[in-house]
Amino acid sequence: MNLDRVKAVISGGASGLGHATAARLVAGGGQVALLDVQDEAGRKAAAGLGKAASYHRCDVTIESDVDAAVQSAASHMGGLTLAVSCAGVATPGKLLGRDGPLPAAAFQRVLAINTLGTFLLDRAAAAIMQNNTPEADGERGLLIHTASVAAFEGQIGQVAYATSKAAVAGMVLPLARELARFGIRVMCVAPGIFGTPMMAGLPQEAQDSLGKQVPFPPRLGRPEEYAELVAAICTNRMLNGETIRIDGAIRMAPK
Repeated sequence: MNLDRVKAVISGGASGLGHATAARLVAGGGQVALLDVQDEAGRKAAAGLGKAASYHRCDVTIESDVDAAVQSAASHMGGLTLAVSCAGVATPGKLLGRDGPLPAAAFQRVLAINTLGTFLLDRAAAAIMQNNTPEADGERGLLIHTASVAAFEGQIGQVAYATSKAAVAGMVLPLARELARFGIRVMCVAPGIFGTPMMAGLPQEAQDSLGKQVPFPPRLGRPEEYAELVAAICTNRMLNGETIRIDGAIRMAPK
């Protein structure tokens, strides 16, 4: 998929990995629709990217919201070829914490945003992509998930987050196999420790300490590096049904 032909919906597109991805795709000549619940930030981010970008309010946990936002975005762009799921939360919580067992509602909220949100975006986007005119090799579209190294090395206090991200990665192969007949690829990116708005809430000393745990380069990952990987996945059709770690070789300790 050539970047100048990309018409993308990006959940969590108002900030962090999603916004960096949108900027990279626009720089490559593509069009993007930012899906988010942060109205002010979303409109500002879209305006900053120019005429090739638009903002659409969307709560990824609500099926009707996602369907409406994706339809609106596709109508605005004149089609849809790429969906990137970046919306997510990393709310910590131990199964047996100081205040007792982890509430089911807290666990469910993380899965609703991270896992169900990814599924709903896939569902809405694929329903449109299946009717696209095929390009080279019969390609009609591409779905990209965002997992985390926590999917493989979840730390203490990450039971909900690690579960949600493992599920996001686990969906990739069955979906890639199912959607192959439509020429729709499915991939997943698993970032390590990245400098995103989630990380920005930590003191700078803590951020520096985390960065030094990365073997090489010994720093936090940059959202632009995630975006470059998304761009590479777009342009290489043999990348399908796989999760790619982008983590500087870090393997997370238990805590």
